[in-house]
Amino acid sequence: MNKILKFVYEMILFLSLFHLAREVHDVAHTDIPCEPDADCPKSLHEYFEMKCIDKKCEWSRKTSLIP
Repeated sequence: MNKILKFVYEMILFLSLFHLAREVHDVAHTDIPCEPDADCPKSLHEYFEMKCIDKKCEWSRKTSLIP
């Protein structure tokens, strides 16, 4: 009985982490169409910005912060 409860608990934990990882991935990839980078919304984030990649706006790390 204890092993079954532990297994169920582990499965719930694993599935919730999997769901969270999928949600984070969906946030990084938007469906906003673009041609130049100027078509993407402006970001107020300190380390990331929206860039036009494969004709879609996606989050990317600001190149000015890379040493």
